[in-house]
Amino acid sequence: MELTASMIDSPKIDFDSINRGFSAKALVYDDYGADHPVILWARAQVRAQLMALVPPGSRVLELAAGTGADAVFLAEHGYRVHATDLADGMVAETRRKIETRGLADRLTAQQVSFTELERVTGGPYDLIFSNFGGLNCVPDLTVMTRGLPRVLKPGGFVTLVVMPHVCPWELAQALRGDFKTAFRRLHPGGVMARVASAHFMTYYFRPGQVLSALGPGYRRVALRGLSVFSPPSYLENFSRRYPNLFRRLTDLDERLGSWPLLNAMGDFFMLTVQAREP
Repeated sequence: MELTASMIDSPKIDFDSINRGFSAKALVYDDYGADHPVILWARAQVRAQLMALVPPGSRVLELAAGTGADAVFLAEHGYRVHATDLADGMVAETRRKIETRGLADRLTAQQVSFTELERVTGGPYDLIFSNFGGLNCVPDLTVMTRGLPRVLKPGGFVTLVVMPHVCPWELAQALRGDFKTAFRRLHPGGVMARVASAHFMTYYFRPGQVLSALGPGYRRVALRGLSVFSPPSYLENFSRRYPNLFRRLTDLDERLGSWPLLNAMGDFFMLTVQAREP
């Protein structure tokens, strides 16, 4: 993918490594999540939130869409969706799904970074969302939020699923002597992540940091933690080995994840805001 001026200006973001890493995972990404209890549960929570915000027929923009799993789901439920991603391999998978599932009238795909919303086509949109921590690849969320007014309708909604600093299950790894995993999110300068053979920095955010990056033009609608009580996706053996306990823990997440303090932690938090009318 050719680097453009606005991408070069974005601070400390290794776009090439992000592209290579996630493109390398594109062909196996869907298989990994197809029967993964944690991923299936988390996707259901996010999708329910999105569908509660705007009705079918609404125009939806997905940022860091990956292979388009959520975009396809929404398109098949009557939404008009534009899926964007930096990784050419991920975009290719989304386009393959558009063709094989006959969704060309409801789903489009574009290879573009969320740092370049001025290049996104098809707007303005009723709803913009990003799932599963795609935004955690940047140290400063204003590289995304500054472009939102160009693509979001007045009164439109934004739902962002972001990895926070505090994940109880990760902190608990200190009891097993795994201090690197336990405290990695607390590192103030981010941590180096590996996807396939590519390495790039990952950063963690508090909900207040996201709201600050959005600025006063938005009002908070909802905030909840995901996988606060239940394990994160990479601890999939737990959810498969103890399915009954896993269901009880996800039930706690669903009932208590919106409580103060709990809504700012977990493997992810899901923040929804609405753009204020002019």
